[in-house]
Amino acid sequence: MPRVYVALGANLEDPKAQLDNAVAALSILALENRLQVSPYYRSVPMGDVVQPDYVNAVVSFDTELTPLALLDALQQIENTQGRIRLERWGPRTLDLDLLLYGNENIDIPRLKVPHYGMKERSFVLVPLAAIAPSLILPCGTAITCLIDAKMLAELQQLGIDH
Repeated sequence: MPRVYVALGANLEDPKAQLDNAVAALSILALENRLQVSPYYRSVPMGDVVQPDYVNAVVSFDTELTPLALLDALQQIENTQGRIRLERWGPRTLDLDLLLYGNENIDIPRLKVPHYGMKERSFVLVPLAAIAPSLILPCGTAITCLIDAKMLAELQQLGIDH
């Protein structure tokens, strides 16, 4: 069974509660309802859309779901929590991105794994390294090699218990 990594982000309607609810929903997808959850971090939004800061995290778990079944489940969780897709990089109640599915490279119309932007995004790399510091990406790069001091400075860790 593959270990999967999912990025979580929210900046509307009590973002911390949105992530808490998403973690609870994701735990149901995890084998034996066990998953690892990174600390929560505050980050500045990407793009030019004026919006509140985000709360971000990464979770990992083992699953029996196929990649597309997992993607469908993630999108259902987003929809249940009020996700509306109006504009790229716009505000959202919840965003769940499948970062990694085992060591697989997936490139189909609905899904690209590893996630296309993960190597440049501090709000993904820092929480990912927090739960998997020895992770090697499918390309052979160690996760810790991608994180620099600037990325660490861009995020504010929030003291939240899960």
